[in-house]
Amino acid sequence: MNTKIYCDIADYDQIKKYSKDRIVKGFTTNPSLMRKAGAKDYKKYALKILSTTNKPLSLEVFADDMKGITKQAYIINKWGKNVFVKIPVTNSKGKFTGEVIKELNYKKIKLNITAVYSFEQVKKIVRCIKTTTPVIISIFAGRMSDTGINPIPTLKKSIALVKKKKNIQILWASTREPYNYLQAKELKCNIITMPPKIIDQIKNFGKSSIQLTLETIKGFLKDSKSSKFYLK
Repeated sequence: MNTKIYCDIADYDQIKKYSKDRIVKGFTTNPSLMRKAGAKDYKKYALKILSTTNKPLSLEVFADDMKGITKQAYIINKWGKNVFVKIPVTNSKGKFTGEVIKELNYKKIKLNITAVYSFEQVKKIVRCIKTTTPVIISIFAGRMSDTGINPIPTLKKSIALVKKKKNIQILWASTREPYNYLQAKELKCNIITMPPKIIDQIKNFGKSSIQLTLETIKGFLKDSKSSKFYLK
């Protein structure tokens, strides 16, 4: 099984660019990325980026109560056939969004359950999935690593749990370095999402040590000349 690469970005120009890139199979966004991209009107901006790609694109709700989350999910779902509605696993008060997940899954709305940090959360999510409608479960591996927690056991158990459920995919989120892609592939993780910079770095895979040495030295030489460094 190949691990699909999604681009984690909300910038219109970047989505337009990477939508043409064969190795990018989809996109993930969140309210923080939308804000960084300069979005003022959430719907207007979302429709703008949807106009440039037909690849799967996750758009997140930003309400914090269950009723509001559900309402926003129905609205976002109507924006495009390639939309996955991104639902946080809990709200800001720590309340599990299980009832919302159940309802939306029953209504056959494609979901991306986000901000997942434990196998217990994954199990609770899976118990809410009763139809064959596609669901992505985003495990924040990078942020787990940032706090000294090894994310591999959680990912491994989660992947094994959904192995026979073809509609549920495990996504490696908050990628920190290109090597994470190789780790995700080894685990047979369904998807890994990463910023454009890391996608570009992955394209360096396979270069020889000699190539890397020459590229590095040429880079140093170019910068030293641009800086007009000299020694007497």
